[in-house]
Amino acid sequence: MYKELLWIFTQLPDDYIVLDTETTGLPDENGPPDIVTLGITVVRNRKIAESVEFKTRPQKHISEEAQRIHGITNEQAAEFESFDAQWNQIADYLKDQLIVIHNASFDWPILLDHVARYGLSMPPIQGVFCSQKAAIPWAQATDLSCSHRGPSLDTLTKVLSVENLRDKTDGIHGAGIDSRQTARVIEVMRCYGSLDEIQTWNNDVSGEV
Repeated sequence: MYKELLWIFTQLPDDYIVLDTETTGLPDENGPPDIVTLGITVVRNRKIAESVEFKTRPQKHISEEAQRIHGITNEQAAEFESFDAQWNQIADYLKDQLIVIHNASFDWPILLDHVARYGLSMPPIQGVFCSQKAAIPWAQATDLSCSHRGPSLDTLTKVLSVENLRDKTDGIHGAGIDSRQTARVIEVMRCYGSLDEIQTWNNDVSGEV
């Protein structure tokens, strides 16, 4: 129903990357939080081709709430490699790509803050697409739970009957797993008008690691 409101998803290129982060908490009077993990899922020809997660040592303390969400303690994070030491690898994935983020208004400024903080250079990109904002018209028309940011990834996963990868981690969030989940949801939304296409796509990715 109201599939025409998902038209913007049909305009996405067949090749793009999905980015997600887990952080030390929320922005506060001291500025943006630090990245603890950064996940990138590579989509090629509308299929998940690769997924990688970078664990980065934060400079800020991880809040208790954030630890409950992603399960990473301050002691664990202290052993991670620094963000700037891994930037060249991260930047290689971003270069010349359309970057899709669910809640881009949160993740993207944090990434740019890290690039500036460490005196790094952002590679050229095609642009940033927020899948959460793009889904607002359809979510509102179908009476889905929807904040001012848009419907959550969990809400879209449930209503579209997409396998929830977090079920394998007892609900714990992770940048890598959430970037894969976003890619799966986006491709189902792209072909939402045909149940046969949805079933075919789900079957195609059912064997992914």
